[in-house]
Amino acid sequence: MDLLAKYNVPGPRYTSYPTVPYWDNPPNEEQWKALVKEAFHAYNDKEGLSIYIHLPYCESLCTFCGCTTRITVNHEVEEPYIQALLAEWDLYLKLFGSRPNIREIHLGGGTPTFFSPANLSRLIHGLTGRATVSADAQFGFEASPRSTTRQHLITLSELGFTRISLGIQDFDEKVQKTINRVQSFEQVREVTDWAREQGFTSINYDLVYGLPFQTVDSIEYTIDLVNLLRPDRIAFYSYAHVPWIKPGQRSFTEKDLPEGAEKHNLYVRGKNMLRDAGYLEIGMDHFALPQEELAIAFRQNRLHRNFMGYTTAPSKLLVGLGVSSISDTWTGFGQNVKVVEEYLKRVNEGHFPIFRGHVLNEEDLLIRQLILDLMCRFKARIKVAENTEDENLRLLREMEADKLVQIQKDQLKVTKIGRSYIRNICMVFDERLRRKQPDRQVFSMTV
Repeated sequence: MDLLAKYNVPGPRYTSYPTVPYWDNPPNEEQWKALVKEAFHAYNDKEGLSIYIHLPYCESLCTFCGCTTRITVNHEVEEPYIQALLAEWDLYLKLFGSRPNIREIHLGGGTPTFFSPANLSRLIHGLTGRATVSADAQFGFEASPRSTTRQHLITLSELGFTRISLGIQDFDEKVQKTINRVQSFEQVREVTDWAREQGFTSINYDLVYGLPFQTVDSIEYTIDLVNLLRPDRIAFYSYAHVPWIKPGQRSFTEKDLPEGAEKHNLYVRGKNMLRDAGYLEIGMDHFALPQEELAIAFRQNRLHRNFMGYTTAPSKLLVGLGVSSISDTWTGFGQNVKVVEEYLKRVNEGHFPIFRGHVLNEEDLLIRQLILDLMCRFKARIKVAENTEDENLRLLREMEADKLVQIQKDQLKVTKIGRSYIRNICMVFDERLRRKQPDRQVFSMTV
């Protein structure tokens, strides 16, 4: 509890470094094209590229959600959006100048299974028709148990998809009603069974702790049910309460949320239950069965992390298609506009729909790799300064005294206790955050 009181502060999740609030060197459209071309020629032959497609539509709003979504029951929006995605892909193909090697495709949202199987098929064929798909390519998608049909799974399996991530969050009825995400265990079991029948080799469940009205009892209830179905992977992550960014989260108040020690107890109990059930902790907030590919990659130090999450397909070039998607050339980030109509307009006019981004400098690149190592391997090489007044070293020594890290010559190792505070450990090296603390809360709490 002393550690919790000390380290539970607002902090980044480090999906990128620099983090988005500190992007201050945006590329213009010509600079963005140059970054993409340079990365393509550097990495396509050796690593291939990853593609993330954001499909923003949902039929109802889950009030805990922090993603970019558009709520509608009008499925006529599917076709123009698919057309725009393929038009944006055409812009990238013209830049590449030669056939891209696709290593990874991930469909996120929103609710990808809002789209019909026929439209998803049209999208994937449009992406892969003028590309080479790597022999070890990994195709995955996020799905809602409420909208995913057997035909979705048949179609996506035929298209090469082997990974599915189901948004479960919590099975407790009161919690589900509060976050407007009511779905039964039977629905989840049915979709899981269909996926296994279609040969999906990796099934992930997303679970969230810190939701309104959650208790230790509800966490135990949820994980007991999850263990009956034995998904290959589990993402068990903290609810990020940011109502100043996502107004939907104002449908409940801070008084409804477990906080501090109460929230931490949910995490500890859930983590212990997953460990007792045979799941291994993989990176931040992720768990996998020992023979699942993610667990193997973690043991072999091959784990990678990008805007799609943890992956075993390390590619330094990530092309983000769709509204709000972020592309990554390793030396630069570019994010698409967040409003559907603006996205459609810019793409259909032949422009890259980037509205903000960041070109990394030499310091950024060094820190980016260090934080990536900590997030993926719980260890990193560091330069231990001889000067005992060095602020980084002082903070690390304090964390070492708190048993969060071990400093061994030029290597920093995160302890098992420290894994719960990995975001805080990464913050030690965040020079941009150190130089300019935000004047208001922009990040969720770290624990």
